[in-house]
Amino acid sequence: MRKIGLLSDTHGFLDPRIFEYFKDVDEIWHAGDVGSMEVIEKLEAFKPVKGVYGNIDGHEVRAAWPKTRRFLCEKMHVIITHIGGKPYVYSKDAYAEFIRNKPDVFVCGHSHILLVQFDKKINAMWINPGACGYKGFHKVKTILRFEVHGRDLKNMEAIELGPRVKGDEIIPDEFFK
Repeated sequence: MRKIGLLSDTHGFLDPRIFEYFKDVDEIWHAGDVGSMEVIEKLEAFKPVKGVYGNIDGHEVRAAWPKTRRFLCEKMHVIITHIGGKPYVYSKDAYAEFIRNKPDVFVCGHSHILLVQFDKKINAMWINPGACGYKGFHKVKTILRFEVHGRDLKNMEAIELGPRVKGDEIIPDEFFK
């Protein structure tokens, strides 16, 4: 069993509450639009991270993380990319990836809309954690937390971090000791 913390669209901002909600996860997945290397560095100092770059990310983030990441988690084939479309209406790149690699779980970001839905067309669970940064049109910052048991997803939690607000919230240093 693996406990997963999933986030997307940080846009250079990490809400300090993420570290409390993800304190018991085994790894963090980030579905792109990271915003800065500082976000990657802070997440990696906290937990193992698997992430992809998004459309707003510059060359440093693109050099650190791929556009698409494929891996096994327990017995589930996972694909993460930033721009995936939505269930039954896919981006061209995402659809090509489904055909080549047949995921059990497809994770994307970009829309800033939290969505967890089984997609019968690709026979996979579609997961978008919404956005947890303060840039964008979303009203509430969201993340997901769940468990992977073999070939099953269990105990999926949608977590609201509060309203999207501008500001420079500082992550306390004790999270990195």
